[in-house]
Amino acid sequence: NDGAAAVIVMSKEKADELGIKPMAKVVSYASGGVDPSVMGLGPIPASRKALEKAGLTVDDIDLIEANEAFAAQSIAVGRDLGWSDKMEKVNVNGGAIALGHPIGASGARILVTLLYEMQKRGSKKGLATLCIGGGQGTALIVEAI
Repeated sequence: NDGAAAVIVMSKEKADELGIKPMAKVVSYASGGVDPSVMGLGPIPASRKALEKAGLTVDDIDLIEANEAFAAQSIAVGRDLGWSDKMEKVNVNGGAIALGHPIGASGARILVTLLYEMQKRGSKKGLATLCIGGGQGTALIVEAI
């Protein structure tokens, strides 16, 4: 799959100046990595770091949008991070297996899907996380404004 996406990030001051109402603010973010031989598990250390920096746990998060590079990867990440018993708040519109995995656009797709679903449900906090080739991972926690 191929695709393109963009997300505009700016300060509150700039948004006010331009008359733009932001959808959310960034609470915390982190990157992490694992041995490349276990590619796909990078979201585990990244998500843990982002949650720790924010002083939150998975239970504090209303919605999670987690990349599904493939089914086994998604299951392993969910089990390790403790959300496999909270699937009612994970990839609620289907993840990359259902929606597609446009490699270069996946990060933006995941974040935008999360933000719109948070808005639709009136959710306050969300976690977007994904694996990156070579054993890397990234995570972002946002809070609705």
